[in-house]
Amino acid sequence: MSYSELNLGKVAVLMGGASAEREVSLMSGQGVLQALLSQGVDAHAFDPSERDLAELKREGFARCFIALHGRFGEDGTVQGALELLGIPYTGSGVMASSIGIDKVMTKRIWRSEGLPTPEWLQVDSAAATERAFAELGCPMIVKPDREGSTIGLTKVTHKDQCAAAYALAVRHDAMVLCEQFISGDEVTIPVLGSGSAAQALPVIRIVAPDGNYDYQNKYFTNTTQYLVPCGLPDGEEQHIQQLVLRAYRVLGCRGWARADVMIDARTRKPYLLEINTSPGMTSHSLVPMSAQAAGIAYPALCVEVLRHAALDYALAAGTPSAGAADSSKVAP
Repeated sequence: MSYSELNLGKVAVLMGGASAEREVSLMSGQGVLQALLSQGVDAHAFDPSERDLAELKREGFARCFIALHGRFGEDGTVQGALELLGIPYTGSGVMASSIGIDKVMTKRIWRSEGLPTPEWLQVDSAAATERAFAELGCPMIVKPDREGSTIGLTKVTHKDQCAAAYALAVRHDAMVLCEQFISGDEVTIPVLGSGSAAQALPVIRIVAPDGNYDYQNKYFTNTTQYLVPCGLPDGEEQHIQQLVLRAYRVLGCRGWARADVMIDARTRKPYLLEINTSPGMTSHSLVPMSAQAAGIAYPALCVEVLRHAALDYALAAGTPSAGAADSSKVAP
């Protein structure tokens, strides 16, 4: 299928927003915008923190590519607004988006379905963080429950760090998560598609300086290594891909997402950390990197995600949305 046959209409690339991840979202959005324009898509930048979403309807946008990250973009709020406006959008719907950004709720659902995730405790004070450290062991990860890009995250290796770790995390979210640290290989796995048609892309193994895959090393340095092919032992990559597909489907995700996994160095057991329902699309982002390894170039990836834009309401009613294009793959 040629891009001209897709009839994608006027497209808004939602970027920026008001979350702590605004800077990264602007980078993602600009990348997506230029890629869509290069493929002949009638795409336009749209920053919801600077414009009223109702303008999308007034200006005749046919669908939205959500390149927002974090609150008010990845948490079900903008998805709900677009449902009310009747404008199909990329990625997961309202419920899956709101669950996916909430790490505690995600872990509860995964655990209830028998999927492995590190032990955790939700805390509401520095004292509770110290108690969690005693229970979960050393090291321990302390992070905001509803943030991304490792913002507000601390790896605690001593009891005396608990108060500062809690104070940093609670600046970003009143809900703070303490999580058992899994020592081993850090990997990430993108997923494209929905339901039984969803497919896991190649696993990427992340090797960060001193094991510190923080905000700076994610987006603004070139010292982190991203290994694809991942170099995992035979069978492990396929096992992890199947695990992530189960985790994706259990949450009701659609369109695309990316899951982060830690592999215990001793047992080789994989543990699901979290899922990103609006993944980054910057020059350092991992979904484009994995897609490239699968033979899908960045512009084709953007079109592939966009053409599956949909509405929860239309899908539930069994009627095709404006995003229901031909189901054949966009050529790399």
